Amino acid sequence: MSNDDMILKAEGVYKSYRMGPAEVRVLKGVDLAVKKGEFVAIVGASGSGKSTILHILGALDRPDKGVVRFEGRDLSGFGAGELNRFRNRMVGFVFQFYHLLDELNVLENVVLPAMVSATVVGWLGNRKRAKKRAGELLEELGLGERQRHKPYQLSGGERQRVAIGRALMNEPKVLLADEPTGNLDSVTGNGILDVLERLNGRGQTIVMVTHDERIARRASRTITLADGKMR
Repeated sequence: MSNDDMILKAEGVYKSYRMGPAEVRVLKGVDLAVKKGEFVAIVGASGSGKSTILHILGALDRPDKGVVRFEGRDLSGFGAGELNRFRNRMVGFVFQFYHLLDELNVLENVVLPAMVSATVVGWLGNRKRAKKRAGELLEELGLGERQRHKPYQLSGGERQRVAIGRALMNEPKVLLADEPTGNLDSVTGNGILDVLERLNGRGQTIVMVTHDERIARRASRTITLADGKMR
């Protein structure tokens, strides 16, 4: 596997957290390489550090030790502005609990990443195009009729599809999904996995964490995280 194929790479990543007087070592030298266009599932028991490694890959958290590279560049060398751009444009996040804003309608929730990344003047010039893209994403996700609804008017599966639309808004190079079916029944969860498979079929790189081996089997490669290391 040449380094040119690599989009994300973690090398010797360690992470600990303080819990009162105790220090909990979560990651103990994790190595991980993700190729462009791969759909990788990271499986592990609750508390194994799956969400931690995903947050570190997406620069939502920093490792205590070790290196994370995106397209060959060490994330620790990114300045604050560059890190914000990386989180906003290069990676899209899908979480178990959706994190949609109830005061905004579905379309506005999906448009949000484009709005956040623009200057006021830039947004005024780009608003029409952004709303068009958000509408197209929602159509594709089977939510064309729901654009004016508020998130609390939707089912769990519909909310998760809105969250996927929001994650895709800025055409990220990598989609990071943290237990994306964890809040859903198995039929609805399978619908979400179908969406992820379809995206991957079109070349979207996806890293998904799950505690469920059956869900992980939908990915093209599965890695197990146990005792703070990849197996």
